Amino acid sequence: MARLLRTNAFRLAALYLALFAASMLALLAFIYFSTADFVERQTELTIEADITALREEYDERGLTGLVELIHSRTKAQNGNSTLYLITDPALDPVAGNLSAWPQAQQIRAGWVSFPVEVRTREGSETSTAIASVFVLRGGFHLLVGRDLRGATAFRSRITRTLGWSALLTLALGVAGGLFMTRNMLRRVEAVNRTSERIIRGDLTQRVPLNGSGDEFDQLSANLNAMLDRIERLMLGMRQVTDNIAHDLRTPLSRLRARLEVTLLERPDATRYAEALRETIAEADRLLGTFNALLSIAEAEAGSRRESMAIVDLGEIARSMAELYEPVADDKGLTLKVASDAAIPVHGDRHLLSQAIANLLDNALKYTTAGTVALSAHRKGEAARIEVADRGPGIPADRREAVFDRFVRLEGSRSTPGNGLGLSLVRAVAELHGGGAWVEDNNPGLKAVLTLPMADSRAIPASRSAA
Repeated sequence: MARLLRTNAFRLAALYLALFAASMLALLAFIYFSTADFVERQTELTIEADITALREEYDERGLTGLVELIHSRTKAQNGNSTLYLITDPALDPVAGNLSAWPQAQQIRAGWVSFPVEVRTREGSETSTAIASVFVLRGGFHLLVGRDLRGATAFRSRITRTLGWSALLTLALGVAGGLFMTRNMLRRVEAVNRTSERIIRGDLTQRVPLNGSGDEFDQLSANLNAMLDRIERLMLGMRQVTDNIAHDLRTPLSRLRARLEVTLLERPDATRYAEALRETIAEADRLLGTFNALLSIAEAEAGSRRESMAIVDLGEIARSMAELYEPVADDKGLTLKVASDAAIPVHGDRHLLSQAIANLLDNALKYTTAGTVALSAHRKGEAARIEVADRGPGIPADRREAVFDRFVRLEGSRSTPGNGLGLSLVRAVAELHGGGAWVEDNNPGLKAVLTLPMADSRAIPASRSAA
């Protein structure tokens, strides 16, 4: 409980309760005073109606008729809640149910308030009465009033009722605040417990959802998505570390062995030059691997977003096709290009060029005869790059795995490469808010890169016309 009282959720609930209690008390006070004023006003209206009837009797029959009417009324009433008194000019009683002129306090013009002794079943008690007073002809005084026992009892009952209502509402508010705070604290504690387990190294932990779809569930879902992403990145990092150690150990060992053999052999300038050329080529392949890893890391981290601008994806695709046409000619392949006039996207020109180049390089590498087709076109709100080849293709159950780092299928291990090309393509696609996948080309393989479209009016004129 002490911990509960220190939480921000409890403070927020207490503030809400205080505001609710203040508004409730204001409402109850308004009800109380409105009801009490209504009862007193009704009492005054009753007195005024009684005076009107007495005045009519007095106008018709004079003082004698008025006295007779008051006598009949005082005898007819069961209680003495209505008070009558007629006195002579010396204030001596003539008729009525009051024994003497009361010691009254004026409320306002024509109205007085005074204590009165009233009979009850238990005996008598003192109550407060209000009355209207006026003078008749000849100096006689007439007092008509009512005691306020009923109004006082009603006021007391209203006070008790409102008081109990306030206490009950306050108790329910406190209970509701504690329940709400406890519920919020339980949801927060679930996040804290999950975070503590993750800090201790268990990346499989996830924040539980209760299925309500409220803001806590949305927060938990976002946290779980973030944890899934972190787990994938950590797993990818471990895989990359293992793959680097495995894939780079062989070329480094080969490099060292070549240099060692060269040193052990008889000195020969021609042999030394050949060994140096092979060493430089091997070092270039190693540098290519590290450069590819750095490019993937930059794309996944989003560090190049500041350099993004509106570019024409069709123009980039055509430029890459021109660059790879000599490679296709050397292998006896046909490279076909089809592109829309202008395909505006918001992106990094260098990374997009590198991604398309990787797709073309893979297609030309694994195609032994026939045609490689590069197409760039619009499809709805997306820009789409497709590279289709006539190579051996990829089994359906391995088409997702080839986007992981250093993954190479058994049939491709005899060809040059480091298994990072498609990883870079997907990283570039995700950096630009798009996607990348491979599908069957019947025969061969089709690689697809999609990116969200941008406003074509933002393409520079020189690029758009290229």
